[in-house]
Amino acid sequence: MSDENRPASSTDPLPPRARQPLPDHPVRIALLDLLAEVGTVTSTQAAARLGHSSGLCSFHLRQLARHGLIEEAPHNGGRARPWRLRWTPADHRSERETPDEFATLARGLEDESYQQWLAQREQAPSAWQHDESFSAVVHLTPSEMAELAESIRRLLTDYRERDQRPALRPAGTVPVAAVTRLFPLLGR
Repeated sequence: MSDENRPASSTDPLPPRARQPLPDHPVRIALLDLLAEVGTVTSTQAAARLGHSSGLCSFHLRQLARHGLIEEAPHNGGRARPWRLRWTPADHRSERETPDEFATLARGLEDESYQQWLAQREQAPSAWQHDESFSAVVHLTPSEMAELAESIRRLLTDYRERDQRPALRPAGTVPVAAVTRLFPLLGR
């Protein structure tokens, strides 16, 4: 039986459509990040924050909804359609709630984006054909790990403002994924 024909179990947080792979797209990832940050957003608000057209943002918001990742937020009618994540971000959830499905989805989209980059790297302009991927194992205490994470967030702050104010972007900028994962290597 296909996912679409199988009834969703009561423990399955995703509708059948959302269990299908979501086509990877940088605008969708940016929209999910924006929704996680601000809670609700219309396509017009998303366009202003991300520097894309309202129509493009509207299309990708509808695709995210079609896959069960976001939903239309309550509103007072009119043309504006605010959208929100189907799940509450970790900062706002109660202790009784299930693990953060959005974080899992976001990590999967990051992985897919990187694989897509590797597959298409030769098609990029020569100045962009390399990446700055690296990893390291460092020995830290929990407080040092939190401090390192905060340092990385501070480094990215100046660049994040360009998401909200496209006029600040220098010529030649493109969206660049900055993915940081700090986690203990248990059992080593």
